[in-house]
Amino acid sequence: MKTVDRIKELSKKRGWSLQKVAEEAGIGINSIYRWNSRTPSTQSLNKVAKVLGVSADYLLGETEKKKTADLADKDTVFTYEGREIPPEDLEYMKRLLRGDEK
Repeated sequence: MKTVDRIKELSKKRGWSLQKVAEEAGIGINSIYRWNSRTPSTQSLNKVAKVLGVSADYLLGETEKKKTADLADKDTVFTYEGREIPPEDLEYMKRLLRGDEK
């Protein structure tokens, strides 16, 4: 799978277009489309990887392991089947993982 295809797949799960990913990453809105014919800069690729919550190696197809995220990380947007998990559900998940009864 090509880098752009991996980005498309991850973007789709978030309900984002490639332009939205580029915007969130702070790169030109059509930059990712150009990666079909040009190699992305390391800096731009890393920005996109960070926005999508994976490693640059994953986007390049060098690894199948996705980046892990800590539920305590306030800057991470957690999703399930492409939809954002509401904050109250995340708090419930944290309580379950801690073993809290309430």
